[in-house]
Amino acid sequence: MSDFLSPADIVESGLCIGCGSCAAQSGAQAQMAWDAYGQLKPKGTRLWYNTPSETFSCTCPFSPKSLNEDEISSWRFSSLEHRTERLGNFQSAYVGHVGEEDFRLQGSSGGMVTWVANELLRAGLVDGVAHVVASENPREEGRFFSYRISTTEADVRCGAKSRYYPIELSGVLQTIMNTPGRYAVVGIPCFIKAVHLLRKNDPVLEERIVFTLGLFCGHMKSARFVESFAWQMKVPAQDVQKVEFRHKDPNRPANWYNAMLTLNNGRVINKDWWHLADGDWGAGFFMNSACNFCDDVVAETADVAFGDAWVEPYSSDGKGTNVVVARSAIINQLIKDAIASGRLELSTVDDEFVEQTQAAGFRQRREGLAYRLIWAPTGVQPLKRVAPHYKNIHKSRKLIYRIRFHISKWSHRMFLLARKLKWPGLYTGWARLVGAAYYGFAYHKGKFREMVKRFQVQ
Repeated sequence: MSDFLSPADIVESGLCIGCGSCAAQSGAQAQMAWDAYGQLKPKGTRLWYNTPSETFSCTCPFSPKSLNEDEISSWRFSSLEHRTERLGNFQSAYVGHVGEEDFRLQGSSGGMVTWVANELLRAGLVDGVAHVVASENPREEGRFFSYRISTTEADVRCGAKSRYYPIELSGVLQTIMNTPGRYAVVGIPCFIKAVHLLRKNDPVLEERIVFTLGLFCGHMKSARFVESFAWQMKVPAQDVQKVEFRHKDPNRPANWYNAMLTLNNGRVINKDWWHLADGDWGAGFFMNSACNFCDDVVAETADVAFGDAWVEPYSSDGKGTNVVVARSAIINQLIKDAIASGRLELSTVDDEFVEQTQAAGFRQRREGLAYRLIWAPTGVQPLKRVAPHYKNIHKSRKLIYRIRFHISKWSHRMFLLARKLKWPGLYTGWARLVGAAYYGFAYHKGKFREMVKRFQVQ
C-alpha cells in the first residue's frame, strides 16, 4: 500500500479546504467544482483523483505528509527576533488603522490589508496582487467571489472587506506560472501554507511569488451561508447580485456584524447577524470540516498577517481596527516609514496583546483541536502540532466543542435537505433551535431560560 495520498483520500476524510492547489498542478486533469454542500472540491479524471502521489502528498496543506507551519516558518523566518507558540516567528506587532485616504472606511476593519497590498505596488516591489474580489456577474460566473490578479491600486482596492465565502487559487496560480513577474498573494492561513508548499516544489512559483499577506481566520463558510441570508431576509436567493458580509457603520460597535444584500433590481436589504438563526460565528454553521483540524489562527507562514482587534476599546470602535503581525523586514520597514510620516496610525504591541485579540480562535484551534483529535478524525489521520488529549479540559468546554462540531456537520445536511424540499423553514427552524442551545451552553452555563430568550430573538 502506498505511503502517499490521493486527492480522493483527503476529500473523503473531510480534510479538503478547497484551496485549488492540487488542481493548479494537474494540468488539464482537474478543476475545482461545487459539491452538494456549496463547497469547492477538486474534480478530475478518475485516474488523477484516485492515484496517490508524492507531489500531492507534500503540497496539500492538510496532508499529514506535508510540512507543518513550524517547519515552514523555520525555513522562512528563523532569524526573526521574536517567536511564540501561537504567533510563530515575527518581527513586530501593531494595533491601529490606516490614516490616509479612505482605506479604513472601505475595509471591514482598519484598512491595513488593502493598504499594504497597494503599498507594495506603489513601491514597485510587486507587479500584481492575487486577492479576492466580488464577481461582476455572479449568476454567469457561478459564484459571488473569486481570486483575480490586480495590477493597479484602484483594482486592488476593489478587494477590500471580508469575504466569508469559498474561493480557490487554481486560476491565479496558473496565471502566475504562465506570466513572468513578481506577485503578492493574499489569503487565509491554509491558503498561504498551500502557496509555500507549492513554492518549495516549483522554482517558478518560488521566484515569482515574492510576498504573502495572511488573514487571521476563524473558519471557512460554505456558499450556502449567502443563501441562508436570502432565506432569512425573505428574498429569492437567485435575485441576489451582491453580498456584503460586514456592512460598516461607524456609529455601531465593530463586532455588531450586519449582512447586506443588493438585489438584481437595485433594492438593498440588510439584517444584523444577531437576528439571524445561524449568525453566531462561534457556533460553526456551514464550517468546512477541514477547519476542525487547523491549528493556525494568525497565518504564521505569511510575510505579514492581519486581524481584527477584538478587545476593548477597539471592538467598540465602529470605524474598525487591525492587529498586524509583520515578519518580512521589507514590509515591516514600509509600515514603520508610514507610521513616521503619519500615513498609518499604529502602535506597537506585544505577543500577549495579539493573542488576547484572538482568544476564542486559539481556544478552538488548540484546546478544542486537542480534544477533537481524540474522537473526530475519520480516514486519513491529521498530523497536527497539537497532541490529542482530553485531560484538564473542563467538561463544559468539551460539551461546547462537541455541540459546535455537530452544528457544523449537520448544518450542511439540513440545508441540503431544505433546499431539495424547497422548505427554508426546515433549516431555519432547526438552526434557531440548535443555535439557541449553543448560546445557552457557551455563554450562560446551560441556563434554559437563556436558550428560550435567544430562540425568541430571531
